[in-house]
Amino acid sequence: MLDAKHKSSYIEGMNKLPHEKRVQILSMLVEGSSMRSISRVVGVSINTVAKLLAEAGEACLAYHDENVKGLNCKKIQCDEIWSFVYAKEKNVPEKAPDFAGDVWTWTSICADSKLICNWFVGGRDADFAKLFMDDLASRLNGRIQMTTDGYKVYMQAVEGAFGSEIDYAMLVKMYGTAPEAFKGRYSPAECTGIKKTAKIGNPKEKDISTSYAERQNLTMRMSMRRFTRLTNAFSKKFESHCHALALYFVYYNFVRIHKSLKVSPAMAAGLTEKLWGWDDVIALIDAAKCEPKKRGPYKKKAA
Repeated sequence: MLDAKHKSSYIEGMNKLPHEKRVQILSMLVEGSSMRSISRVVGVSINTVAKLLAEAGEACLAYHDENVKGLNCKKIQCDEIWSFVYAKEKNVPEKAPDFAGDVWTWTSICADSKLICNWFVGGRDADFAKLFMDDLASRLNGRIQMTTDGYKVYMQAVEGAFGSEIDYAMLVKMYGTAPEAFKGRYSPAECTGIKKTAKIGNPKEKDISTSYAERQNLTMRMSMRRFTRLTNAFSKKFESHCHALALYFVYYNFVRIHKSLKVSPAMAAGLTEKLWGWDDVIALIDAAKCEPKKRGPYKKKAA
């Protein structure tokens, strides 16, 4: 005799998850709900939520990689946002899985269309900066103006990816000391000024800004529970972390109406003529599941 919990999981395995529940799960995943709270609210097992997230993440990752390119952006802002997988860096045990500890999500956003042009998850060193910038350069048409913060690895990465065919500047924020009342607590020091420095080409000073990239960081922290600070919500697996990001960025680019633009970023960027709905995202998932899986190389068993 199955108890209620295992009976629910058994029924879910025997029958396809209803369309309405798939929509509810996906929408909650990009609106700040944790996977366990989704499981309780929707009435499905957490394994069902995890399985749908994995399917959605793979489909969205492939779609973004294949379709968000040939962009006519003129002003790009880049930044990186911290999170962690499995455990924070200082608490990672010796036998932890790969990519356990601090991870960084590198993002680029078009200042006009608010489109997330590309994103990359990994460490915060020169090698990852190079991979991120090389991928961004491959998605853009024409000369752009770019702004990043003052993190030193950006300079070599930008120069390697774009050469001299870019107007690039760094914006460095200067902070004062935190008040005594806030020491030992999570509270950033007050910004006392900024310094704008042209690095390559002739960037226009009025367009040297990282405001949209920083606001996007806040939107990510509000939209994905695993990015919320000072909670026990975090990614247990690196793959799940990437799947959540892939789903979020397709949702942000194609489904969500930008408040000031009144259209989705993808519409503003000319990537699509219509506003997507969750039906379109689910269609991507179903199409990806129907594609035949590639077989690996055949290996003979040892005698």
